[in-house]
Amino acid sequence: MNQPANPGTGPRPPIPLPFHYAWLIVAVTFFASFNGAGIRVVPTVLIHPLEADFGWARSAITLGISINLLLYGVAAPVVGWILDKYGPRRVMLTSLTLLSVGLLCTTFVSQLWQFWLTWGVMVGLGAGGMSGVLSASVAHRWFNARRGQAVGILSSGSSTGQIVFIPFMLFIVAYTGWRMGSYILVACTAAAVTLVWLLMRDKPEDVGLEPYNEGPGAVTAPVVDKAAAKPEEAKPAGPVMGIKDAIKTPTFWLLCGVFSICGGTANGLIGTHLLPHALENGFDRLTVASAIGIMGTMNVIGTLFSGWLADRIDPRKLIAAVFTLRGLSLFYLLLVDNTQGLIIFTVVYGLDWFATVPPVVMIAGQTFGKQSIGRIYGWIFLSHQIGGSAMAYAGGLLYDYVGNYEMAFFAGGWMGLMAAAFGLSIRPKKTIPPLGPAPAGAAA
Repeated sequence: MNQPANPGTGPRPPIPLPFHYAWLIVAVTFFASFNGAGIRVVPTVLIHPLEADFGWARSAITLGISINLLLYGVAAPVVGWILDKYGPRRVMLTSLTLLSVGLLCTTFVSQLWQFWLTWGVMVGLGAGGMSGVLSASVAHRWFNARRGQAVGILSSGSSTGQIVFIPFMLFIVAYTGWRMGSYILVACTAAAVTLVWLLMRDKPEDVGLEPYNEGPGAVTAPVVDKAAAKPEEAKPAGPVMGIKDAIKTPTFWLLCGVFSICGGTANGLIGTHLLPHALENGFDRLTVASAIGIMGTMNVIGTLFSGWLADRIDPRKLIAAVFTLRGLSLFYLLLVDNTQGLIIFTVVYGLDWFATVPPVVMIAGQTFGKQSIGRIYGWIFLSHQIGGSAMAYAGGLLYDYVGNYEMAFFAGGWMGLMAAAFGLSIRPKKTIPPLGPAPAGAAA
């Protein structure tokens, strides 16, 4: 059971647990990320219904998705700074509320600009608070041991939401219409808000515990009363590194390059265009939904396994392996013309969808430090969404121009191999400034 530092007077967990409260934090954050990321990608299901209802061009609809992806990323550095300063609970509550309001507004959409404003701007910004920056911050706040595993679980929440919501909304839209689907999504966000309000806490000290550690003290270790500790026993929280220092390191730019390609080939290309590509190449809705569901299942396995590996092997090699697999799978997609081939692709691609996140977070944490992970990773994540935004819109433009996605998938394959080379080029080293006053760029 979790035990508070000062029974009867100190902070306590909201509910007693037979395991460390950090794992409940992971579960709550998983559910919030699952909803935020899943809702954000729903517009890919709306491409065909919106074309049918309003006659909008494919590129015009994907521009809204591009705005969504871009603002999802633009929010990341700001969210990272707020997470470092105020903690995840307020960020999650604010983001989920904005997401709910945006979803309600989508039910009134009748003009293209309204689609861009609701699904593009409001949903994009609301979901931005549930991004990978949140996962990185929560993992580094609550875990000293098994941090890679925690990142893997949290990343699988975000990625699984994207994959699970797509087949779910395919059936909802087919039988009830896309506007009714928005109401169902509002109910999902309401459930997430309730859980966050009741159970989420910013840091272990808020419930009277130390961060999770391996060993006998992992479950019951209470937080040290720092006010009563001797001066020599008090450990400094560590220096804060700002973006002005981070951009001077090659590691920062290589991680940005890796993540830009990750976003472009995942959210931008496959996340946006695989569904319409499959439907337009003769696959029925049930087959497509099943294939995407398989991709989601494999994605959970791949992300959790990647998190486990990130604690044990060189994360640079893990990045290279994942992107090599991704590049080859995109080349294979060009040859797919039957159900068996589609299933093989979704299995292989699902294994590497979000498997990129744990090794990138590990390298960022090792290089820039625990106290800076939110703000620095926020900028790295922005590059992920810039890549995703660009590929989402470029895929739509290419489709309007040539009538298919072959050129887009071919380019994505080469981009994956390029990211593998970037990963092997990283030469990480701890670049945190010496202890002392925070550097001038710390708040950047």
